[in-house]
Amino acid sequence: MYDPLYFLVIFMFILSLIVQGKVRSDYRKFSRVASERGLRAEQAVQMVLDYYDITDVEIVRVAGNLTDHFDPRKNIIALSEPVYGSTSIAAIGVACHEAGHAAQHAKGYVPIKVRNSLVPITQIGSFLGIPLAILGVILNTFNLVIIGLALYTCVAIFQFVTLPVELNASKRALAVINETDILTDEERHGAKKVLTSAAMTYIMALATTLVNLLRFASIFLGGRRR
Repeated sequence: MYDPLYFLVIFMFILSLIVQGKVRSDYRKFSRVASERGLRAEQAVQMVLDYYDITDVEIVRVAGNLTDHFDPRKNIIALSEPVYGSTSIAAIGVACHEAGHAAQHAKGYVPIKVRNSLVPITQIGSFLGIPLAILGVILNTFNLVIIGLALYTCVAIFQFVTLPVELNASKRALAVINETDILTDEERHGAKKVLTSAAMTYIMALATTLVNLLRFASIFLGGRRR
């Protein structure tokens, strides 16, 4: 039987690959371009922290690639090995983005508090949501199907809340970059391009989750109607 959701799932998968390719392409391009001033990524982060009068956040190096993050529990900004010590436009953009998250916590930005509060239920939903729904179908237990789909819906809610958090962190970082001499005007365009491409991955993640949610609901609930 023809189901347009199948084609939508395939389309979203292909689109996700295109977006991921775009992100990697932009990052590679600007990771090969050193900033004119020669600031290292961790120095740029410190300038963002100073701009927002944040004095209690430590900048550390962590192993791996794309492992950059701000940890509010430890109050640290962790920069990955390729980013820490790098003077590239891409590294500075990524590092300053993480400093933007630190600024959000320092200034009491509400969406990031909401997102953090959703982390536990989201982890449960991503791990157990669909398996519970499948188990409900096997056992012919409708309530279990609903619980599974509701848990998986929490993943979509988390991703929806994540969007403004990530966009705002980039906005805060770029605001400081624009008002200081971390990067030149031309270099700022490159940093913005890297962060904009990265933001697209969050949009695609949300869209993909919503399509999957519709597909799973169609399968599990549609089967019950038949």
